[in-house]
Amino acid sequence: MSGMDYKELEQKAKEIRKKTIDSIGFLGVGHIGGAMSIVELLTILYYEKMNINPKDPKMKDRDKLVLSKGHAGPALYSTLAMKGYFPEEWLHTLNKGGTNLPSHCDMNRTPGIDMTTGSLGQGLSSAIGLALANRLDKSDRNIFAIIGDGESQEGQNWEAAMAASHFRLNKLIAFTDNNKMQIDGYTTDIMPIDDLESKWSAFGWNTFRINGHDFAALDKAIDDARLSTDKPTMIILDTIKGKGCTFAEGVITNHNMPFTYEAAQEAIKALG
Repeated sequence: MSGMDYKELEQKAKEIRKKTIDSIGFLGVGHIGGAMSIVELLTILYYEKMNINPKDPKMKDRDKLVLSKGHAGPALYSTLAMKGYFPEEWLHTLNKGGTNLPSHCDMNRTPGIDMTTGSLGQGLSSAIGLALANRLDKSDRNIFAIIGDGESQEGQNWEAAMAASHFRLNKLIAFTDNNKMQIDGYTTDIMPIDDLESKWSAFGWNTFRINGHDFAALDKAIDDARLSTDKPTMIILDTIKGKGCTFAEGVITNHNMPFTYEAAQEAIKALG
């Protein structure tokens, strides 16, 4: 770790959760479940690991993030707002007419968003394109990508997995948000994805599996991934969908759910 200690990161994660619950609650409906499950990952990436400049979102020599599970955009928006990419007041415009913060990430509307996403299964391919472009530019910056476990049922991910391995994209570090749920139920009931570690290893990737809410584990896995010289890396995160939101944590219907602003404030209060 170079800056904040884990307790400081935990506090930042708590603030990101509060702002995300507040912004979705102000709208009255949204993707609370999958936003909450990646908060720790976003926290450590944006506060510790990524070379970025909020004052210059398009800085040429920067690390980039592709949030393939673009419906988790509200958590990323909260993170970007806290980092100073845009005013925090924007968070109350989430998914409203004329907003710069649509429900799914849009690089043409939101400062700090590196790739438009939300059509599930496509983001990893985009990340590969960015990694190949960096190679042509002789840039040694990392491309980070976040995919979902339900999204892993999409065949395009596995075509992308083969391509990334073939091109030895060692600067590509991807994460699977393995929260065990998707919009229609549990992944095991919809389309089991079984042993993700063996799958990614078989496709030629460095593969780690960790607790996605543990900052020490995230810290080590990302640092280990950066040591790769000839392979992309997949870090499988065991997470809890809706983590930290009293009315949504572990609830099967939390993928995209309505809730009142009053309920949001109660959940924020419960976070402390």
